[in-house]
Formats: sequence, structure tokens, C-alpha cells
Amino acid sequence: MSPRRTGIRWMTVAWAASTIWSLTDRSFGAPTGTQPPADPRKQMIAVLSASGPHASLGQQARVWDRFVGTWDCDFGFYGEDGSVRRSPGELEFGWVLDGRAIQDLWITYPKPGEKERGIGTSIRFFDDRARTWRVLFVNPKYGAVLSVQGGVEGDRIVLRGQDTEGGQLRWSFNDIKDDSFTWRGEKSRDEGKTWRLEEEHHMRRRSAGRAKVEE
Repeated sequence: MSPRRTGIRWMTVAWAASTIWSLTDRSFGAPTGTQPPADPRKQMIAVLSASGPHASLGQQARVWDRFVGTWDCDFGFYGEDGSVRRSPGELEFGWVLDGRAIQDLWITYPKPGEKERGIGTSIRFFDDRARTWRVLFVNPKYGAVLSVQGGVEGDRIVLRGQDTEGGQLRWSFNDIKDDSFTWRGEKSRDEGKTWRLEEEHHMRRRSAGRAKVEE
């Protein structure tokens, strides 16, 4: 065999070997065409996120897709004595689990002299059999696990469930606009005859390039 043919043969073998190596070395958890993050500890987060809602959701995806992004928040907490405690923070919305669910992060900024922020998260998915959105909220710091369900009612989104003390919960998204909305958390102790406002949070969409304001 001539030196020229020998060189071509080895180049072909090397190319084939490199192709097989690249295929076997690819992360099976990562979507096609993506590269795993440099830090392997962040791989799960990279795989969790989705670029948009799954096609199977159809028109139901519009219920939450309009909230995707970052919102600056003015959190308000109402005491039984009528007092109001306010706290700044932010809300993050994004599709996860191949677009079959949407997740949010509720974050309150540390108060002066504190180091830790407050943070809780919700997973929202559409139960096709029940034809309703189911939401599970978790806040590990307080051991809180709450479940509500519901959907669009008129021009609002209303979710209902039970609290840990046996009362009824009503969470609602109100005055929804492209750049703002108001979230209300209410509780009833008389099976829905009367409701007491416990939380009212005013959200404004964060514009591109605008950093959050720390207190």
C-alpha cells in the first residue's frame, strides 16, 4: 500500500473514532444540541428548565405563560389586629419538566442586619382528567406544604385548598396586565362564608437590564 493511501486510511479511522467518542460521551440527560454546564452540580438545574410549554397543554398554557420572567414585588402581610408588614422581594416564573409544568420562586430580600433571604417555590401542572390546575407550594424553612387547585375565573385566576389548620384557602391573581398584577391570599374559618385577607402582594415586571433593588 502506498504511503498516501496509508495516510488516508488512518485519517478515516481517526475521524470515525472521534465521531463515536463524541456520541458516547454526550450527556443523555441534556436536550439535543446543548452542552452540559461547566459545574456538574448545576446539571440538574440545566435539565429541569424548559424553553416553553409542552404542546399537549394547548390553550391551557396561556394561563401561566404570560407570567414567565422576573417580577419585582411589594409583599404585604396582614395581621389579625389590622397591622400590615411590608417586605420587598422578587418572583421568578419559568417552565420546567419538558414544559409540562411551570415553577415559581417567591423570594423576600433580607432585612437590615439579616443575611438570609426568604424563599418558597410552587410547581403548577394541569390535571387533564380533572380539567384543573394543581399547585403544590413548599417552604422548607417553615415546614410548609400546601396544595391548591383551580384556574381562570372571569378575568382572574383563583386557586382553592385547605390550610394545615383545617381552614380554607383562596389564592388569586388579580388586575392582571402585561407588566403588573396583584396576588391575594385569603383564609376562611367558616367554610367560605367569610374571608380574611392575610396577604396582598403587588408585582411589577422587571424590565430588561434593570437590576433588583436590595434593601
